[in-house]
Amino acid sequence: LSPFHVQPRSMVVEEGGVARFQCQIHGLPEPLIMWLKNRRPLEPRDDRFTFLPTGVLQITRVGEDDSGIYQCVAANTADTRHSEEASLTVSGSHSNIYKEPKILVGPENLTLTVHQTAVLECVATGNPRPIVSWSRLDGRPIGVEGIQVLGTGNLMISDLSVQHSGVYVCAANKPGTRVRRTAQGRLVVHAPAEFVQYPQSISRPVGTTAIFNCLAQGEPIPHLTWLKNGEILAPSGHIKLKNNNNTLTINGISPEDEAIYQCIAENDAGSTQASARLTVLWAEGLPGPPREVKAAALSATAIHVSWSEPSENTRDIIGYVLHIRKTADAVEMEYQEAVSKTTLQQAVTDLQPCTGYTFYIKAYTSRGASKPSKLAVSSTLGEVPAVPALFIKVLNSTAIQAAWETTIKLGQQEGFKLYYRRIHGSHFTGPVLLPSNVTSYNITQLDPMIAYEVKLLAFNRHGDGNSTVRFVALRDAAERSVLNTPCDCLKEEHSSKTSTTGIIIGTHIGVTCIIFCVLFLVFGYRGRLLMCKNVEDRLATPQTPSRAQRNSQGLVLNGGPRRGREEFTANRKMADMNELERLFPAPVPNDHQHKGLMANNISPISEEQPSLICQNSVFPLDEFVVTQEQHTTFETVVQCSIDHPELNVNQISFTAAKDSSSVTAE
Repeated sequence: LSPFHVQPRSMVVEEGGVARFQCQIHGLPEPLIMWLKNRRPLEPRDDRFTFLPTGVLQITRVGEDDSGIYQCVAANTADTRHSEEASLTVSGSHSNIYKEPKILVGPENLTLTVHQTAVLECVATGNPRPIVSWSRLDGRPIGVEGIQVLGTGNLMISDLSVQHSGVYVCAANKPGTRVRRTAQGRLVVHAPAEFVQYPQSISRPVGTTAIFNCLAQGEPIPHLTWLKNGEILAPSGHIKLKNNNNTLTINGISPEDEAIYQCIAENDAGSTQASARLTVLWAEGLPGPPREVKAAALSATAIHVSWSEPSENTRDIIGYVLHIRKTADAVEMEYQEAVSKTTLQQAVTDLQPCTGYTFYIKAYTSRGASKPSKLAVSSTLGEVPAVPALFIKVLNSTAIQAAWETTIKLGQQEGFKLYYRRIHGSHFTGPVLLPSNVTSYNITQLDPMIAYEVKLLAFNRHGDGNSTVRFVALRDAAERSVLNTPCDCLKEEHSSKTSTTGIIIGTHIGVTCIIFCVLFLVFGYRGRLLMCKNVEDRLATPQTPSRAQRNSQGLVLNGGPRRGREEFTANRKMADMNELERLFPAPVPNDHQHKGLMANNISPISEEQPSLICQNSVFPLDEFVVTQEQHTTFETVVQCSIDHPELNVNQISFTAAKDSSSVTAE
C-alpha cells in the first residue's frame, strides 16, 4: 500500500453550499476507502452524502451540523493507512439570493481498460439549485445499461467497453430557463490485444513455401512480433513479413527452417501470444535441381526459357514449375507457371517491354519438390514506336505542310522520318530526319499538276515503327484558292489605321451599298412577279395531259396484264430519253448563255422565272433550289430540287466533266 498522493484539504463553505473532500492512494490489491468525522466512521444519514469509488466525499446543502474534522482511511490485505485531517467550517446562514449556476468540479480525462468502472464527477452550485444532465459530444446516446447516477450529478459507467470511449459533457441548467454552464471530459477505453486468427502448425516438403497467418485486435491496434524458437525473427532473403506483420512467409524451405514460430500481439492494455510448428518433410530419392537453365528474349513482351532434366532421380518427376519475377521486384512478387514433364521449355508472354526478368525451375514428384535451379536472367526487347497521326495542309499550288502529334501512345521515340514522292513514282524523296520535338514540316517546290504521296514514321533505338501514308493533289487546291481569293486583311487594317479620312469614306460607301442592295431586291422581286404572270399567260395548257388522263392511264396500267405493263415501261423509258434530250439541249456559246433556253423553236424564257421545257411545253417552276454541290478531281455534281403541280419530277442532278463541255442529266 503506497502513501497517499492526494490528501483531503480544509475548507470553508457557506450554509446551503457543497463541500468536497478527496484522497487517492494505490495498492495491490486495490484498497478500500472509508471516511471518518471527528475520528469516528461517517455514516450517511441522508442523500446529501455521496461516497464515490474514486475516494471522493461530497456533501450537498451543507448545514451547521456538518462542521468537524474529516479524514479518510485506506486498507487492503497488506496494510492500513490514515490520511491527514481536514476541517470543514460552515459560515453564514442560508439566503434566497439568486446565484448563477456554477460547476465547481467537472469530469476529468480518464484512460481505463475494458470491464473497469468509470466515474465522471460533476459538482454544481447555484440558487436555485441547478439541474445536472449528461450527454455525449458526438450526439450518440449514452444508454442505460451499466449507467448509474451517484448523488446529484455524478455519472458512473460499469463494465466499460470500447464503445464507451468519447467526450462526455456535464451541463448545469437553471430550472425553467435556458441558462446553463457546461464542462466536459474525455473517456478513453483500451482493450488488450486478443487473437482473431491463430497461426496453425503445418508440414511442408523441402523447397516449397510455408505461410503462417496471425491476426489480432485491440485498442489501440496491437503490434505483432514473430519469434523463432523464442528468438526474435528478422526478415531475410527467403523469410518475409507482410500485411503489418500479419503474414509470415518462408520461401524455399529447408530443414533449417523447422522450428516453433510464435506470434506476440501487444498494446498499451496488454499482450498475448500464440505459437505454431513448422515440420519440414524430406523424402529420399527426390530429383536434383533442373540444369542448364537459359532465357532468351523473343520480342518486346515474350522470353523463351529452356532447361535440362535433373542429373538424378528423374523417373518419378510429374512436372516442372517455372518461377517468374521482375529482377527489380522482391522475391514475394514472383508468380509460377506449371509445365509438363515432357516439356523442357516455356515461352513466357505478357511481359513488359525493355524489362529484366529472373527465372528458376523446380522439379516436382508426388513426394515433394527438388531444390531450385540456378537463376537465369534476361530482358525483353525494346518496343518500336506506334503509328503517328499525319495531317496534310495545302499551303499554295507548290507547297504543302505535313503535321503530326506526339503523344504518350507513340511510346519512346527518338525522332521521325518523312518521305514524299509523286504518285506511282518509283523512289521516295527522303528520309527527312526530324527530332522528336518537331511536329510539322513544309514541303516546297512541288509540281501543281501532280498528286503526291507523303509517308511519316517514328523511330527509336529499337527500330522504325509502321508508317502513315497520305495523298494530296495540288491542282484542286490551286483552283479553289483562285475561286476563294483571301483578302489581305492585314493590309486593309493597316490602311484603315493610316487615314481617318479613309474610314469616313469607307463608312459612307458601305451605307450607300446597303441602301442600293435593298432597293435592288425590292424592285427585282416586283419585276419577277410581273414576269411570272406574263409567262403563265403564255403557257400552252392543251399540250399538257390533264391529271385525270394520267390517273386513267395509271389505272389501265395497273389493271392490265404483265406483258402490257412491260411494253408500257419500255415505251416510257424511250419517252424519258427523248424528254431528256429536249430538256437538256446541246450547250450554246457563252455569249448566248443568259438569253434564255432554246429547244424546238420555243422562244427564250427570262431567267427571272425558272422553267422546265418538256415535250415542247414550258412549265414555270414554283421552286428551283440547289440542294448539293460536290467537287472532285474529275467532275462537278450539282443536285437541284424542283416543284410543279403538273410534273412528276422533283429532283435533277447535273454532272459536268472537267475535260469536256458536255452536260448529262439524271
